[in-house]
Amino acid sequence: MSAVNGHKPMSEVRDGKIHQPLDHFDSQNDETFPQRFFVNEAYWERPHGPVFLFIGGEGPISEFNVLAGHHVDMAEEHGALLVALEHRFYGESINKDGLETENLGDLSSQQALADIAEFHQYISDRFDLSDKNTWISFGGSYAGALSAWLRGKFPHLVYGAVASSAPVKAKLDFSTFNKGVGLSLADEDVGGSDKCVGDIWEAFAAVEAALFAGNATEVGKDFGCCEIPEDLEDQIEVMQSLADIVMGTVEYNEEGGILTIEEICKIMTNETETYDSETEAYNRLIKLSWVNKEYRRGLSEEPCLDASHKQTIQDLSDTNLDSAYNGERQWYYQTCTEFGFYQTCEDASCPFSRMLTLQAQTDLCPEVFNIPQHSLPGHIAFTNKYYGGDHPDTDRVLYVNGDIDPWRELSVLEEDLDKEDKDMAILIKGTSHCADMNPGGAADRPALKQARKAIERKVAKWLKEAAWKLVG
Repeated sequence: MSAVNGHKPMSEVRDGKIHQPLDHFDSQNDETFPQRFFVNEAYWERPHGPVFLFIGGEGPISEFNVLAGHHVDMAEEHGALLVALEHRFYGESINKDGLETENLGDLSSQQALADIAEFHQYISDRFDLSDKNTWISFGGSYAGALSAWLRGKFPHLVYGAVASSAPVKAKLDFSTFNKGVGLSLADEDVGGSDKCVGDIWEAFAAVEAALFAGNATEVGKDFGCCEIPEDLEDQIEVMQSLADIVMGTVEYNEEGGILTIEEICKIMTNETETYDSETEAYNRLIKLSWVNKEYRRGLSEEPCLDASHKQTIQDLSDTNLDSAYNGERQWYYQTCTEFGFYQTCEDASCPFSRMLTLQAQTDLCPEVFNIPQHSLPGHIAFTNKYYGGDHPDTDRVLYVNGDIDPWRELSVLEEDLDKEDKDMAILIKGTSHCADMNPGGAADRPALKQARKAIERKVAKWLKEAAWKLVG
Protein backbone atom coordinates (compact mmCIF):
# COMPACT_ATOMS: atom_id res chain seq x y z
CA MET A 1 0.00 0.00 0.00
CA SER A 2 2.81 2.43 0.83
CA ALA A 3 4.56 1.56 -2.43
CA VAL A 4 1.40 2.17 -4.41
CA ASN A 5 1.02 5.62 -2.87
CA GLY A 6 4.67 6.45 -3.43
CA HIS A 7 5.33 6.83 0.27
CA LYS A 8 8.61 6.04 1.97
CA PRO A 9 9.18 2.47 3.16
CA MET A 10 7.60 0.96 6.24
CA SER A 11 11.00 0.85 7.96
CA GLU A 12 10.22 4.43 9.03
CA VAL A 13 7.19 3.17 11.03
CA ARG A 14 7.57 2.05 14.61
CA ASP A 15 4.99 0.81 17.06
CA GLY A 16 5.07 0.74 20.81
CA LYS A 17 2.97 0.63 23.96
CA ILE A 18 2.69 3.02 26.85
CA HIS A 19 1.23 2.17 30.23
CA GLN A 20 -1.78 4.35 30.84
CA PRO A 21 -3.75 4.73 34.11
CA LEU A 22 -6.91 2.64 33.98
CA ASP A 23 -8.73 5.51 35.66
CA HIS A 24 -7.34 9.00 35.10
CA PHE A 25 -9.87 10.46 37.51
CA ASP A 26 -9.10 8.35 40.61
CA SER A 27 -5.69 9.11 42.09
CA GLN A 28 -6.09 6.19 44.51
CA ASN A 29 -6.21 3.71 41.62
CA ASP A 30 -2.72 2.80 40.39
CA GLU A 31 -3.81 0.12 37.87
CA THR A 32 -2.64 0.52 34.27
CA PHE A 33 -3.25 -0.93 30.82
CA PRO A 34 -0.99 -1.10 27.73
CA GLN A 35 -1.94 1.33 24.96
CA ARG A 36 -0.64 0.74 21.46
CA PHE A 37 0.61 3.49 19.16
CA PHE A 38 2.41 3.94 15.83
CA VAL A 39 4.89 6.62 14.77
CA ASN A 40 6.06 7.51 11.26
CA GLU A 41 9.01 9.93 11.09
CA ALA A 42 9.47 9.63 7.31
CA TYR A 43 8.27 13.16 6.53
CA TRP A 44 9.08 14.95 9.76
CA GLU A 45 11.10 18.11 9.38
CA ARG A 46 12.99 18.24 12.67
CA PRO A 47 12.93 19.87 15.09
CA HIS A 48 9.88 22.14 14.66
CA GLY A 49 7.72 20.28 12.12
CA PRO A 50 4.06 19.81 13.13
CA VAL A 51 2.53 16.65 14.62
CA PHE A 52 -0.47 14.99 12.94
CA LEU A 53 -2.36 12.79 15.40
CA PHE A 54 -4.59 10.01 14.04
CA ILE A 55 -7.11 9.01 16.72
CA GLY A 56 -8.23 5.38 16.86
CA GLY A 57 -11.91 4.55 17.27
CA GLU A 58 -13.96 1.45 18.03
CA GLY A 59 -11.50 -1.04 16.54
CA PRO A 60 -7.80 -1.82 16.19
CA ILE A 61 -5.32 0.54 14.53
CA SER A 62 -2.43 -0.58 12.31
CA GLU A 63 0.71 0.79 10.67
CA PHE A 64 -1.42 1.85 7.71
CA ASN A 65 -2.93 4.61 9.85
CA VAL A 66 0.44 6.39 9.61
CA LEU A 67 1.25 5.20 6.08
CA ALA A 68 -1.84 5.94 4.00
CA GLY A 69 -4.76 8.34 3.96
CA HIS A 70 -5.44 12.00 3.28
CA HIS A 71 -3.81 13.03 6.58
CA VAL A 72 -0.62 11.20 5.49
CA ASP A 73 -0.61 13.04 2.15
CA MET A 74 -0.86 16.32 4.06
CA ALA A 75 1.86 15.24 6.51
CA GLU A 76 4.20 14.74 3.57
CA GLU A 77 3.39 18.22 2.30
CA HIS A 78 3.90 19.94 5.68
CA GLY A 79 6.81 17.89 7.06
CA ALA A 80 4.73 16.47 9.91
CA LEU A 81 5.48 13.73 12.43
CA LEU A 82 2.70 11.14 12.15
CA VAL A 83 1.41 9.42 15.28
CA ALA A 84 -1.61 7.13 15.79
CA LEU A 85 -3.10 6.06 19.12
CA GLU A 86 -5.36 3.04 19.61
CA HIS A 87 -8.50 3.54 21.70
CA ARG A 88 -8.47 1.98 25.15
CA PHE A 89 -10.10 -1.50 25.34
CA TYR A 90 -9.90 -2.03 21.56
CA GLY A 91 -7.34 -3.96 19.50
CA GLU A 92 -4.28 -4.70 21.65
CA SER A 93 -4.89 -1.83 24.10
CA ILE A 94 -6.55 -3.90 26.79
CA ASN A 95 -5.69 -5.94 29.88
CA LYS A 96 -6.30 -9.69 29.90
CA ASP A 97 -9.43 -9.32 32.02
CA GLY A 98 -10.51 -6.08 30.32
CA LEU A 99 -13.67 -7.46 28.73
CA GLU A 100 -15.16 -8.67 32.02
CA THR A 101 -18.31 -6.66 32.72
CA GLU A 102 -16.99 -5.35 36.05
CA ASN A 103 -13.92 -3.92 34.25
CA LEU A 104 -15.73 -2.18 31.40
CA GLY A 105 -16.49 0.76 33.72
CA ASP A 106 -13.11 2.21 32.70
CA LEU A 107 -14.16 2.30 29.02
CA SER A 108 -15.48 5.76 28.14
CA SER A 109 -14.83 8.65 25.79
CA GLN A 110 -13.75 10.84 28.74
CA GLN A 111 -11.05 8.34 29.72
CA ALA A 112 -10.05 8.07 26.03
CA LEU A 113 -9.51 11.84 25.81
CA ALA A 114 -7.41 11.74 28.98
CA ASP A 115 -5.37 8.93 27.35
CA ILE A 116 -4.68 11.24 24.40
CA ALA A 117 -3.55 14.01 26.76
CA GLU A 118 -1.08 11.61 28.42
CA PHE A 119 0.09 10.38 25.01
CA HIS A 120 0.64 13.98 23.90
CA GLN A 121 3.01 14.42 26.85
CA TYR A 122 4.75 11.11 26.11
CA ILE A 123 5.40 11.98 22.45
CA SER A 124 6.46 15.54 23.39
CA ASP A 125 9.04 14.15 25.84
CA ARG A 126 10.25 11.39 23.54
CA PHE A 127 10.83 13.69 20.54
CA ASP A 128 11.81 16.76 22.56
CA LEU A 129 8.88 18.77 21.22
CA SER A 130 7.99 22.32 22.21
CA ASP A 131 5.20 24.82 21.57
CA LYS A 132 6.79 25.32 18.14
CA ASN A 133 5.45 21.86 17.14
CA THR A 134 1.82 22.45 16.20
CA TRP A 135 -0.51 19.49 16.76
CA ILE A 136 -3.49 18.78 14.47
CA SER A 137 -5.84 15.87 15.26
CA PHE A 138 -7.68 13.68 12.75
CA GLY A 139 -10.41 11.10 13.24
CA GLY A 140 -13.39 9.55 11.50
CA SER A 141 -16.80 8.44 12.79
CA TYR A 142 -16.64 7.99 16.60
CA ALA A 143 -12.94 8.93 16.43
CA GLY A 144 -14.00 12.03 14.49
CA ALA A 145 -16.15 13.01 17.46
CA LEU A 146 -13.14 12.37 19.72
CA SER A 147 -11.06 14.66 17.49
CA ALA A 148 -13.61 17.47 17.91
CA TRP A 149 -14.01 16.82 21.64
CA LEU A 150 -10.23 16.79 22.12
CA ARG A 151 -10.10 20.31 20.69
CA GLY A 152 -13.03 21.31 22.91
CA LYS A 153 -11.73 19.83 26.17
CA PHE A 154 -7.96 20.21 25.64
CA PRO A 155 -7.62 23.26 23.36
CA HIS A 156 -4.04 23.87 24.56
CA LEU A 157 -2.92 20.46 23.21
CA VAL A 158 -4.17 20.57 19.60
CA TYR A 159 -4.31 23.75 17.53
CA GLY A 160 -6.95 22.41 15.14
CA ALA A 161 -9.01 19.27 14.60
CA VAL A 162 -10.45 17.55 11.54
CA ALA A 163 -13.61 15.62 12.45
CA SER A 164 -14.79 13.43 9.58
CA SER A 165 -18.33 11.97 9.71
CA ALA A 166 -18.34 12.74 13.44
CA PRO A 167 -21.58 11.93 15.32
CA VAL A 168 -21.04 14.51 18.08
CA LYS A 169 -24.66 14.35 19.24
CA ALA A 170 -25.64 11.28 21.25
CA LYS A 171 -29.16 10.03 20.52
CA LEU A 172 -31.06 7.15 22.07
CA ASP A 173 -33.55 6.52 19.27
CA PHE A 174 -31.59 7.22 16.10
CA SER A 175 -34.56 6.70 13.78
CA THR A 176 -33.26 9.40 11.45
CA PHE A 177 -30.43 7.04 10.46
CA ASN A 178 -32.82 4.86 8.47
CA LYS A 179 -34.68 7.91 7.20
CA GLY A 180 -31.28 8.97 5.81
CA VAL A 181 -30.78 5.50 4.32
CA GLY A 182 -34.10 5.87 2.50
CA LEU A 183 -33.21 9.32 1.15
CA SER A 184 -29.85 8.06 -0.11
CA LEU A 185 -31.46 5.03 -1.78
CA ALA A 186 -33.74 7.46 -3.63
CA ASP A 187 -30.85 9.71 -4.75
CA GLU A 188 -30.48 9.39 -8.52
CA ASP A 189 -26.98 10.92 -8.46
CA VAL A 190 -25.66 7.75 -6.79
CA GLY A 191 -27.79 5.26 -8.72
CA GLY A 192 -30.85 5.27 -6.48
CA SER A 193 -34.51 5.93 -7.24
CA ASP A 194 -37.90 6.28 -5.55
CA LYS A 195 -38.81 2.93 -7.11
CA CYS A 196 -35.80 1.33 -5.44
CA VAL A 197 -36.92 2.54 -2.00
CA GLY A 198 -40.48 1.39 -2.67
CA ASP A 199 -39.37 -2.06 -3.83
CA ILE A 200 -37.12 -2.50 -0.78
CA TRP A 201 -39.98 -1.53 1.53
CA GLU A 202 -42.27 -3.97 -0.28
CA ALA A 203 -39.70 -6.77 0.00
CA PHE A 204 -39.31 -6.36 3.76
CA ALA A 205 -43.08 -6.27 4.18
CA ALA A 206 -43.27 -9.56 2.25
CA VAL A 207 -40.65 -11.25 4.48
CA GLU A 208 -42.49 -10.00 7.55
CA ALA A 209 -45.78 -11.35 6.20
CA ALA A 210 -44.21 -14.74 5.49
CA LEU A 211 -42.86 -14.96 9.05
CA PHE A 212 -46.21 -13.92 10.58
CA ALA A 213 -47.95 -16.54 8.40
CA GLY A 214 -45.85 -19.24 10.05
CA ASN A 215 -43.47 -19.80 7.12
CA ALA A 216 -40.26 -19.45 9.17
CA THR A 217 -38.74 -22.64 7.72
CA GLU A 218 -39.24 -21.40 4.16
CA VAL A 219 -37.81 -17.95 5.01
CA GLY A 220 -34.82 -19.59 6.70
CA LYS A 221 -34.06 -21.65 3.60
CA ASP A 222 -34.76 -18.84 1.12
CA PHE A 223 -32.33 -16.45 2.77
CA GLY A 224 -29.71 -19.02 3.79
CA CYS A 225 -30.14 -18.37 7.52
CA CYS A 226 -27.71 -19.98 9.95
CA GLU A 227 -30.76 -21.57 11.60
CA ILE A 228 -34.54 -21.51 11.26
CA PRO A 229 -35.97 -18.36 12.91
CA GLU A 230 -38.83 -19.94 14.87
CA ASP A 231 -39.09 -17.43 17.74
CA LEU A 232 -40.01 -13.75 17.46
CA GLU A 233 -36.57 -12.72 18.77
CA ASP A 234 -34.90 -14.79 16.03
CA GLN A 235 -37.22 -13.35 13.40
CA ILE A 236 -36.18 -9.84 14.49
CA GLU A 237 -32.54 -10.95 14.03
CA VAL A 238 -33.32 -12.01 10.44
CA MET A 239 -34.93 -8.67 9.66
CA GLN A 240 -31.94 -6.90 11.22
CA SER A 241 -29.45 -8.98 9.23
CA LEU A 242 -31.27 -8.20 5.96
CA ALA A 243 -31.52 -4.51 6.82
CA ASP A 244 -27.80 -4.47 7.69
CA ILE A 245 -26.95 -5.43 4.10
CA VAL A 246 -28.66 -2.28 2.82
CA MET A 247 -27.68 0.00 5.71
CA GLY A 248 -23.99 -0.95 5.47
CA THR A 249 -24.00 -0.45 1.72
CA VAL A 250 -25.44 3.06 1.99
CA GLU A 251 -23.06 4.02 4.82
CA TYR A 252 -19.95 3.06 2.83
CA ASN A 253 -21.25 3.58 -0.70
CA GLU A 254 -18.44 3.57 -3.30
CA GLU A 255 -15.80 3.28 -0.55
CA GLY A 256 -14.75 -0.34 -0.99
CA GLY A 257 -17.81 -1.98 0.56
CA ILE A 258 -19.34 -5.23 -0.65
CA LEU A 259 -22.02 -3.53 -2.79
CA THR A 260 -23.03 -0.02 -3.88
CA ILE A 261 -26.39 1.76 -3.84
CA GLU A 262 -26.47 1.47 -7.63
CA GLU A 263 -25.90 -2.30 -7.50
CA ILE A 264 -28.56 -2.81 -4.83
CA CYS A 265 -31.09 -0.78 -6.78
CA LYS A 266 -30.33 -2.67 -10.00
CA ILE A 267 -31.07 -5.96 -8.25
CA MET A 268 -34.22 -4.65 -6.56
CA THR A 269 -35.68 -2.95 -9.67
CA ASN A 270 -34.35 -5.11 -12.53
CA GLU A 271 -37.15 -5.31 -15.09
CA THR A 272 -35.34 -7.90 -17.23
CA GLU A 273 -35.67 -10.62 -14.58
CA THR A 274 -39.25 -11.77 -14.28
CA TYR A 275 -40.75 -13.21 -11.12
CA ASP A 276 -44.27 -14.04 -10.07
CA SER A 277 -45.79 -10.59 -9.45
CA GLU A 278 -47.04 -11.58 -5.99
CA THR A 279 -43.57 -12.59 -4.76
CA GLU A 280 -41.44 -10.36 -6.98
CA ALA A 281 -40.04 -8.03 -4.30
CA TYR A 282 -39.48 -10.96 -1.92
CA ASN A 283 -37.51 -12.86 -4.59
CA ARG A 284 -35.40 -9.83 -5.44
CA LEU A 285 -34.43 -9.50 -1.78
CA ILE A 286 -33.46 -13.19 -1.79
CA LYS A 287 -31.19 -12.49 -4.75
CA LEU A 288 -29.66 -9.48 -2.97
CA SER A 289 -28.91 -11.55 0.12
CA TRP A 290 -27.25 -14.29 -1.97
CA VAL A 291 -25.16 -11.78 -3.92
CA ASN A 292 -24.03 -10.37 -0.57
CA LYS A 293 -23.21 -13.92 0.62
CA GLU A 294 -21.06 -14.63 -2.42
CA TYR A 295 -19.01 -11.50 -1.79
CA ARG A 296 -18.61 -12.44 1.88
CA ARG A 297 -17.59 -15.97 0.97
CA GLY A 298 -14.82 -14.46 -1.13
CA LEU A 299 -13.67 -12.63 2.00
CA SER A 300 -13.69 -15.96 3.92
CA GLU A 301 -16.50 -14.76 6.16
CA GLU A 302 -19.36 -16.89 7.46
CA PRO A 303 -21.76 -16.88 4.50
CA CYS A 304 -24.99 -17.82 6.30
CA LEU A 305 -27.38 -15.10 7.50
CA ASP A 306 -27.49 -14.42 11.25
CA ALA A 307 -30.83 -15.52 12.64
CA SER A 308 -30.25 -16.36 16.30
CA HIS A 309 -30.88 -13.96 19.16
CA LYS A 310 -29.21 -16.44 21.48
CA GLN A 311 -26.07 -16.30 19.30
CA THR A 312 -26.10 -12.48 19.37
CA ILE A 313 -26.23 -12.52 23.19
CA GLN A 314 -23.47 -15.14 23.25
CA ASP A 315 -21.22 -13.10 20.91
CA LEU A 316 -21.73 -9.87 22.86
CA SER A 317 -21.10 -11.69 26.15
CA ASP A 318 -17.81 -13.20 24.98
CA THR A 319 -14.96 -11.90 27.17
CA ASN A 320 -12.20 -13.78 25.36
CA LEU A 321 -9.52 -11.32 24.23
CA ASP A 322 -9.53 -12.76 20.70
CA SER A 323 -13.03 -11.28 20.49
CA ALA A 324 -11.71 -7.85 21.45
CA TYR A 325 -10.44 -7.44 17.93
CA ASN A 326 -13.88 -7.04 16.41
CA GLY A 327 -14.81 -4.56 19.14
CA GLU A 328 -18.51 -5.47 19.15
CA ARG A 329 -18.82 -6.07 22.90
CA GLN A 330 -16.94 -2.88 23.79
CA TRP A 331 -18.87 -0.71 21.35
CA TYR A 332 -22.27 -2.02 22.44
CA TYR A 333 -21.26 -1.22 26.01
CA GLN A 334 -20.51 2.37 24.98
CA THR A 335 -23.89 2.66 23.24
CA CYS A 336 -25.53 1.65 26.54
CA THR A 337 -23.44 3.97 28.72
CA GLU A 338 -22.82 7.03 26.52
CA PHE A 339 -24.27 7.28 23.04
CA GLY A 340 -27.37 5.26 22.17
CA PHE A 341 -27.18 5.48 18.36
CA TYR A 342 -29.81 2.71 18.07
CA GLN A 343 -30.87 2.58 14.43
CA THR A 344 -34.56 1.87 14.79
CA CYS A 345 -37.28 1.40 12.21
CA GLU A 346 -40.51 2.42 13.97
CA ASP A 347 -40.71 5.65 11.98
CA ALA A 348 -42.85 5.74 8.81
CA SER A 349 -39.82 6.94 6.80
CA CYS A 350 -37.87 3.71 7.42
CA PRO A 351 -37.67 1.45 4.35
CA PHE A 352 -37.26 -1.76 6.40
CA SER A 353 -39.27 -3.71 8.98
CA ARG A 354 -41.15 -2.18 11.90
CA MET A 355 -39.87 -5.16 13.92
CA LEU A 356 -36.58 -3.26 14.41
CA THR A 357 -37.67 -1.45 17.58
CA LEU A 358 -35.84 0.58 20.19
CA GLN A 359 -36.98 -1.96 22.78
CA ALA A 360 -35.37 -4.85 20.89
CA GLN A 361 -32.00 -3.06 20.81
CA THR A 362 -31.96 -1.64 24.34
CA ASP A 363 -32.99 -5.03 25.79
CA LEU A 364 -29.36 -6.04 25.19
CA CYS A 365 -28.04 -3.53 27.75
CA PRO A 366 -29.49 -5.34 30.79
CA GLU A 367 -29.14 -8.78 29.17
CA VAL A 368 -25.42 -8.42 28.40
CA PHE A 369 -24.11 -5.76 30.81
CA ASN A 370 -26.70 -5.54 33.63
CA ILE A 371 -27.29 -1.89 32.67
CA PRO A 372 -30.96 -1.05 33.35
CA GLN A 373 -32.87 0.32 30.39
CA HIS A 374 -34.32 3.20 32.40
CA SER A 375 -30.78 4.57 32.91
CA LEU A 376 -30.08 5.01 29.19
CA PRO A 377 -31.80 8.40 28.60
CA GLY A 378 -29.79 9.86 31.49
CA HIS A 379 -26.52 8.54 30.04
CA ILE A 380 -27.26 10.09 26.64
CA ALA A 381 -28.35 13.41 28.20
CA PHE A 382 -25.10 13.58 30.18
CA THR A 383 -22.99 12.97 27.06
CA ASN A 384 -24.68 15.84 25.24
CA LYS A 385 -24.41 18.13 28.24
CA TYR A 386 -20.72 17.28 28.66
CA TYR A 387 -19.72 17.76 25.01
CA GLY A 388 -22.39 20.15 23.71
CA GLY A 389 -24.32 17.87 21.33
CA ASP A 390 -24.48 19.17 17.76
CA HIS A 391 -23.83 22.74 19.00
CA PRO A 392 -20.46 22.16 20.67
CA ASP A 393 -18.52 25.06 22.13
CA THR A 394 -15.48 24.43 19.94
CA ASP A 395 -13.38 26.47 17.57
CA ARG A 396 -10.89 25.53 14.87
CA VAL A 397 -12.71 22.24 14.25
CA LEU A 398 -13.41 21.22 10.67
CA TYR A 399 -16.53 19.05 10.47
CA VAL A 400 -16.60 17.02 7.24
CA ASN A 401 -19.62 14.95 6.16
CA GLY A 402 -20.97 13.24 3.05
CA ASP A 403 -24.59 13.88 2.12
CA ILE A 404 -25.16 10.16 1.41
CA ASP A 405 -23.97 9.19 4.91
CA PRO A 406 -26.88 8.57 7.34
CA TRP A 407 -24.60 9.54 10.28
CA ARG A 408 -24.53 13.15 9.06
CA GLU A 409 -27.74 13.78 11.04
CA LEU A 410 -25.74 13.74 14.30
CA SER A 411 -22.86 15.93 13.15
CA VAL A 412 -22.31 19.66 12.72
CA LEU A 413 -23.50 20.64 9.25
CA GLU A 414 -23.50 24.45 9.46
CA GLU A 415 -20.79 26.92 10.35
CA ASP A 416 -21.18 29.21 13.33
CA LEU A 417 -20.52 32.62 11.78
CA ASP A 418 -20.56 34.39 15.17
CA LYS A 419 -17.25 32.85 16.25
CA GLU A 420 -13.94 34.56 15.58
CA ASP A 421 -11.98 31.32 15.05
CA LYS A 422 -15.11 29.67 13.76
CA ASP A 423 -15.62 25.99 13.16
CA MET A 424 -16.05 25.08 9.51
CA ALA A 425 -18.45 22.57 8.03
CA ILE A 426 -18.09 20.80 4.69
CA LEU A 427 -20.96 18.71 3.27
CA ILE A 428 -19.77 16.65 0.29
CA LYS A 429 -22.33 15.87 -2.39
CA GLY A 430 -22.65 12.22 -3.38
CA THR A 431 -20.22 10.80 -0.81
CA SER A 432 -20.52 8.50 2.15
CA HIS A 433 -19.04 7.82 5.59
CA CYS A 434 -15.44 9.04 6.10
CA ALA A 435 -14.83 9.16 2.33
CA ASP A 436 -12.59 12.23 2.67
CA MET A 437 -10.11 10.32 4.85
CA ASN A 438 -9.04 7.96 2.07
CA PRO A 439 -6.17 8.80 -0.28
CA GLY A 440 -7.33 10.52 -3.46
CA GLY A 441 -8.24 8.26 -6.38
CA ALA A 442 -8.91 8.81 -10.07
CA ALA A 443 -12.51 7.61 -9.71
CA ASP A 444 -13.33 10.07 -6.89
CA ARG A 445 -16.30 12.34 -7.46
CA PRO A 446 -15.45 16.00 -8.25
CA ALA A 447 -17.12 17.15 -5.02
CA LEU A 448 -14.87 14.81 -3.00
CA LYS A 449 -11.76 16.12 -4.73
CA GLN A 450 -12.84 19.70 -4.01
CA ALA A 451 -13.54 18.84 -0.36
CA ARG A 452 -10.06 17.39 0.12
CA LYS A 453 -8.59 20.59 -1.31
CA ALA A 454 -10.70 22.63 1.15
CA ILE A 455 -9.43 20.46 4.03
CA GLU A 456 -5.85 20.99 2.82
CA ARG A 457 -6.35 24.76 2.70
CA LYS A 458 -7.78 24.81 6.22
CA VAL A 459 -4.95 22.68 7.69
CA ALA A 460 -2.33 24.86 5.92
CA LYS A 461 -4.05 28.00 7.30
CA TRP A 462 -3.99 26.61 10.85
CA LEU A 463 -0.30 25.80 10.61
CA LYS A 464 0.48 29.30 9.30
CA GLU A 465 -1.61 30.94 12.02
CA ALA A 466 0.10 28.91 14.74
CA ALA A 467 3.52 29.92 13.39
CA TRP A 468 2.50 33.61 13.26
CA LYS A 469 1.24 33.52 16.85
CA LEU A 470 4.63 32.19 18.02
CA VAL A 471 6.46 34.99 16.16
CA GLY A 472 4.02 37.60 17.39
